[in-house]
Amino acid sequence: MTTSAAPRSNRDICLATLRETDRDRYLACLLAPEEKRPALAALYAFNAELARVRDLVHEPLPGEVRMQYWRDLLEGQPHGSSEANPLASELLIAIEQYRLPRQTLVDMIDARIFDLYDDPMESRSSLEGYAGETASALVQLASLVLSADEAKRSADAAGHAGVAQAIGGLLLLMPLHRHRGQLYLPLEILSATGLDRDRFLAGEDKPRISAAIEAFAGLGREHLAKARAAGAIPQAVFPAFLPVALAEPVLKKAQRLGAGLFDQSLALPQWRRQMRMAMASITKKI
Repeated sequence: MTTSAAPRSNRDICLATLRETDRDRYLACLLAPEEKRPALAALYAFNAELARVRDLVHEPLPGEVRMQYWRDLLEGQPHGSSEANPLASELLIAIEQYRLPRQTLVDMIDARIFDLYDDPMESRSSLEGYAGETASALVQLASLVLSADEAKRSADAAGHAGVAQAIGGLLLLMPLHRHRGQLYLPLEILSATGLDRDRFLAGEDKPRISAAIEAFAGLGREHLAKARAAGAIPQAVFPAFLPVALAEPVLKKAQRLGAGLFDQSLALPQWRRQMRMAMASITKKI
């Protein structure tokens, strides 16, 4: 005699999706207070969904259609019942329960449109704006879930921490982006090292490419230092900052490897990433 398993709830599906699409934020979710996990999982899974659109489409237009689905949902014009989409349902619950600003989520979608195309990142300020509306916004939204009052105190740290984390993530993905012809390293930095977009993507001028990568990683470390200098992060919102603890080793290794990162992974082994986040959770330091 066989028995069918009980159907999984939207919360279970959302958490399982996050585990598959963003293992690091999945762990950060588990290190947060249990009652906050559903909302955090919804936010993080939403972010992962936006981040992987480029991987799921071959042309920008289908990607824009996917983005529009989420924009319409957030602006109160859903395509059908949100209950049919576990992530959409959980995201709306989180927004309602914690009074999350919908416009911040819409801005996150709009920033991610950049990912669908191969236009270069023009300047340092353009990069910081992109990171601010994606990674920094996610840290701040997660902080609002954890403690709306304390989130205000950590807003400056969230801004800089998100830029550092974003640059670390872009360095990890740089070999893939180069293969696609994408460039997130600002042209401003390339120009200062005597390169342009095509010469960087060609990958032949190793000394100048290394200098550009070192400067890019240095910008990430600069923002990480500013995040740390912004003052102690309130304990209540610290789980929102846990993924940022993974940025520094990546930034340092990128500075050492330079152009070598095209051939050697910057990623820490999974067990070391888990250990680093667990230690950050205890020490309350990123």
